[in-house]
Amino acid sequence: MTRVAVLYGGISAEREVSLNSGRQVIDALREAGFEVTPIVVEDDLASVIAALTPKPDAVFNALHGRFGEDGAIQGVLDLLNIPYTHSGVRASSIAMDKVAAKALFSAAGLPVAAGRTVGIDELEAGDPIPMPYVVKPVNEGSSVGVEIVKAGDNRRAAIARAWKFGREALVEEYIPGRELTVAVMGGEALAVTEILADAGVFYDYDSKYAAGGSRHVIPARVHPDVYARALDIAAAAHRALGCRGATRCDFRYDDTGGEPGRLVLLEINTQPGLTPTSLLPEQAAHMGMSFSRLCAWMVENAACRV
Repeated sequence: MTRVAVLYGGISAEREVSLNSGRQVIDALREAGFEVTPIVVEDDLASVIAALTPKPDAVFNALHGRFGEDGAIQGVLDLLNIPYTHSGVRASSIAMDKVAAKALFSAAGLPVAAGRTVGIDELEAGDPIPMPYVVKPVNEGSSVGVEIVKAGDNRRAAIARAWKFGREALVEEYIPGRELTVAVMGGEALAVTEILADAGVFYDYDSKYAAGGSRHVIPARVHPDVYARALDIAAAAHRALGCRGATRCDFRYDDTGGEPGRLVLLEINTQPGLTPTSLLPEQAAHMGMSFSRLCAWMVENAACRV
């Protein structure tokens, strides 16, 4: 029997999401026959290392956000020589840095939104690019801190003054249309899901995790060429960053002028959520894979120093 330690919780803004993911994973791995040791991660690294002694056969990394999917805990596990799920240090750190990831996507010929990083003082002083635009933290996930500034919106200065994600922000053109996502497992894209956010105008934190916050249409009802291209781009993004295990790419699809429209890659998530409302498990189920089998697959493909 494989002994698996599940790391969940953490100290990022996505702690509650991680706790929820971790609980789901623990139950699923036990159902699949693994011996599971749950480890709730706090702000004491020494206690985490102690909980990993003696070494398990593998670590299921169910942490989200900073210090969990940005290469930090991955580096610790590499040093301990313990195989772990999802991507390694390099891919994790690049994917979490939206600016670095966009640079690699662009170099690989993948479609990304126009934009640039700006200082918060510059944002407070005036519009850095023409409206409408999106303001994002450079290194947060789950849409934490994302704001849309549209024509006639007077919130820009207030957003800058309340900013708590460092001294810079990523500002990108706002792309109208629809929200699409594609999960990738082992380099193979699974399906395209359209996300209909009921709680707001975009797929924000509440839409992702609140019960009834969004509806998912799988397979997405889009032009066949767009569907195929979304699959290809997601797999290419996974390769471009050197990801492993499972990832999920998020897109905007502008079909406001008719189909086929403009497909834009927003970001790649190297630690997709594993909650009851999460998209990766839903796509895996669509392909005939149960949640327990999905989690077992991740453990079977765990590695380190890769």
